[in-house]
Amino acid sequence: MKTDELIARCEGELADKFRLADEIAFINQSKVLDAFRKNKIALRHFAPTTGYGYGDEGRDALCALFADVFGAEAALVSANILSGTHALTVALFGVLKAGDTLLSISGDPYDTLQEVISGKGNGSLADYGIRFKKCGLKDGAFDKEAIAQGLKDESVRVVFIQRSRGYEWRDALSEEKIADAAAFVRGLGFTGCIFVDNCYGEFVESTEPTQNGADVAVGSLIKNAGGGIAPTGGYIVGKRQYIDRIAGRLTAPSVGAEVGSYAFGYQYFFEGLFLAPHVVAQAVKGGLLIGACLEKLGFTTSPSLAAQPYDITRAIRFGTKEELIGFIQAVQEASPVDSYVTLEPWDMPGYQEQVIMAAGTFVQGASIELSADAPIKEPYIAYFQGGLTYEHCKYALGRILQKLIK
Repeated sequence: MKTDELIARCEGELADKFRLADEIAFINQSKVLDAFRKNKIALRHFAPTTGYGYGDEGRDALCALFADVFGAEAALVSANILSGTHALTVALFGVLKAGDTLLSISGDPYDTLQEVISGKGNGSLADYGIRFKKCGLKDGAFDKEAIAQGLKDESVRVVFIQRSRGYEWRDALSEEKIADAAAFVRGLGFTGCIFVDNCYGEFVESTEPTQNGADVAVGSLIKNAGGGIAPTGGYIVGKRQYIDRIAGRLTAPSVGAEVGSYAFGYQYFFEGLFLAPHVVAQAVKGGLLIGACLEKLGFTTSPSLAAQPYDITRAIRFGTKEELIGFIQAVQEASPVDSYVTLEPWDMPGYQEQVIMAAGTFVQGASIELSADAPIKEPYIAYFQGGLTYEHCKYALGRILQKLIK
């Protein structure tokens, strides 16, 4: 079968899932627009500030906007948050103190967070006397028996959930599962902070973790929530008592969220949030299409095509290191930026193994744009994500299929 025929056939089979993605996008777009109208966003909010940033209307309006969109009491949205890992680090140091225990109920956190939690001599949580425990998932679901056992430790102050798969072969966690886990944890008498790493999951469903029992949710603006427009930054949303503490860690306890300027202006952050529901739907549909086509060629992908995606990533299993590297290189070759670059694995900061990463993106490392990455280890799994437009995903898929079939 020719590649264009294969793609057309899969598009037909995915029509119902595409329609659902568009329906979710409309719900989220309505939610975003309602928040823009409620907060009376105006041209003055785009203006830059310098220095301390006292009275920065753009910063304050952006924080209020994110709080409303995510159904939270308060938010921190800042260009001075450098990545998802940085946002998570700031938030964890804000809600934990010496002697506390952090309990992950979704298994190991993402690679770049492991040194933050357990590193030695680098200013990690462990260096500050904060312990870490974990409960693995059981058949893709929360292990309630293990959670109940873990919460017998009275020093647990934060229950941590990673929504996306990271470098694991598992489905992302649905809002339904997160809500159920939060209710279960509260039912056990836990009064601390339920904390969700929301990276890659924003706007994939019609609700967010802070609408489903989470006290804090964290993400990057060069992923879903920035809509492919935000040039940098991150967000932290949740209950005001936690956001105030985290603000004191982002800046200083004496000034909190009252300072912080951005000399380039805020338009792209507002515009990115406005575009995010549509862009995320494009990425979801692109991931579904590549999964359907590759499965017809005999590859195994995750999540299953029978399941609804709960983030924008798709895992693809390859038989050899060479196949894996070839796939990542094909994604780069179909990119609008640096398409001529031949990728090689390298020792990327924060990762345990060498990583190969395709990111021919307008914003460096922006994984809401079409991208793919993989650790060089068995089993050989590539993690494909993003796509600002469905058409780009479809174009890239055509080139990938040609290379794989050849």
